[in-house]
Amino acid sequence: MDTHEDIVAIGLLTQDDIRRLGNNFSRLFPVPRDGAFDDLIKAIDDADRERQQRVPG
Repeated sequence: MDTHEDIVAIGLLTQDDIRRLGNNFSRLFPVPRDGAFDDLIKAIDDADRERQQRVPG
């Protein structure tokens, strides 16, 4: 595995998402539920909520 490839995306996936991706998904780094990413998750949720309020329909 070439570890010098450019990163093009980072995703926060559920266990169900991982199952759907199956064996083709080869690089997974689990994030412990220790609260370290709580602020990031809240910011993403807030931004999504604001986007949904701006988009009609």
